[in-house]
Amino acid sequence: MDVNGKRTDATVLLVDDAAAGRYAMGALLRRAGHQVVPAATGQEALVELDARLRRGTMPDMALVDVDLPDMSGFELCRRIKARPHMANLPVVHFSASAVAPGDRCRGLDAGGEAYLTIPAEPEEIEAVVRAAVRAARLRAEDQALARRLTLLSETIVTIQAARSLPELADAAANGTARLTGGPAAVFFLGPDDELYRGTSRHRTSLALPDEGAHRTVAGLLRRLTRGQSGVQITTVPAPLWPAGFFRPGVQHDARLVLILTQDGKASVCLATPTRGTRRPNPEEETLVARLAQATALAAEPLLMYQVERHVALTLQHSFLPQPHKLPELPGLDVAVRYVPASQQTEIGGDFYAALRTRDGVLAAVGDVVGHSLDAATLMVEIRHALRAYCVDESDPAVLAERLDRMLQHYHPALTATVCLALIDPATGRTRIANAGHIPPLVIREDGGADYVKAAGPLLGVGLPHPPPTELLLEAGDRLLMVTDGLIETRGTDLAVSMEHLRAASAGALPGLDALCDTLLDCFGHDREDDIALLALRLGED
Repeated sequence: MDVNGKRTDATVLLVDDAAAGRYAMGALLRRAGHQVVPAATGQEALVELDARLRRGTMPDMALVDVDLPDMSGFELCRRIKARPHMANLPVVHFSASAVAPGDRCRGLDAGGEAYLTIPAEPEEIEAVVRAAVRAARLRAEDQALARRLTLLSETIVTIQAARSLPELADAAANGTARLTGGPAAVFFLGPDDELYRGTSRHRTSLALPDEGAHRTVAGLLRRLTRGQSGVQITTVPAPLWPAGFFRPGVQHDARLVLILTQDGKASVCLATPTRGTRRPNPEEETLVARLAQATALAAEPLLMYQVERHVALTLQHSFLPQPHKLPELPGLDVAVRYVPASQQTEIGGDFYAALRTRDGVLAAVGDVVGHSLDAATLMVEIRHALRAYCVDESDPAVLAERLDRMLQHYHPALTATVCLALIDPATGRTRIANAGHIPPLVIREDGGADYVKAAGPLLGVGLPHPPPTELLLEAGDRLLMVTDGLIETRGTDLAVSMEHLRAASAGALPGLDALCDTLLDCFGHDREDDIALLALRLGED
């Protein structure tokens, strides 16, 4: 549409029961550059509109004679405006009869935009048509902008609630697709140059075809963002963008909106296919850029968390002995398992230890309360403190008291649970101190399984610890110690979960590895907390 109003090139539904009138008015409109869709009755006009609505080719306006044979032009206008997908169609009434002011008001009250008295000068008719179409298009643009702003605000709320980078990427990609009406992808370049991506749910599939394309996109984003900062909008031609990315078997140029950090890395890249030779809609690009900025703000703490999680996992893996590096423990067989929580879950402070002392073997499993880098760091402190204390002291109750005092002195706001078992391999005598932890489970050679009756307060609360619980392990008996991440399930009573663990342990195949693997198969999937298991068996000799 010409902003100066010279020509609209609109499609006009002309409703007039007089053939001569339709011909004359239609000729005038065609000379002005418009397409004309004729109809002789109100019902014929409604049928034509329904058909065009289904095809997506609605006219830009309707020019309606007031005096129709089957219904008045006012009634036709009311019916058009009552239909949700036709309500924005502008209607201009006209009549060759003299009309009173009340008739003009009836037309406006029915939803019409204007009223023409025929005959009229061609310039007046053209001006009324242009004005009606122009006003309707402006209203449609305003409504489209309002819908997009609503979509933008809804998407921002969704991305702010994302708890992980994949969840955030998918939310941003879906929001971009809703704003642009086509497929979209979102990429994050992490501090370690790892590429995270999300794709929109769209009627056409959207996925990186292979790892080679994945590397191509990562390398392309690194080149585009090297030494840059702020917002960058660019088009990547099809030869440089992986073929089949947006639609299988089709090569597209890609329109990229990038938000860059000060160090030149792309926090966020929103990618959409270009639409042929059509110039990008500036309003649409502005909204997508706003979405990219909001996504970058939401991604920043998640990217920082990825760094913190990596550090915490490194701490855990560095300080927890791997199974092949466990010390030689004469008279005892030992098996351990450690399973970090899912990527969407914060780091925990689970730990295990198996240490030689002057009075036997000290086995320990514990868990620092909380999930953070602090929890992982405190786990390392507790484990090293335990190693230092048991050089001169092996009584598990005394060790629990010392660990409790250490936490009160250096970390008064933190608590932990731990279960300590001192085993004499020569006699099977076992002493157990439990500080707020799940008690150990004894699986007898004959297939029975029972929890040891050992309980005590958390570490760090300053309460006295009871004397250790004593029991005698027979040759072949297995002692199982676990953290609650293995069995704790939201909404399920811990006592119920413990009974399930007891039954599964009793039914496991002989051997420590079989026991640990059976329990992980039964309970260890999609857990919200880290899992640590330590199993011991008294040797035959």
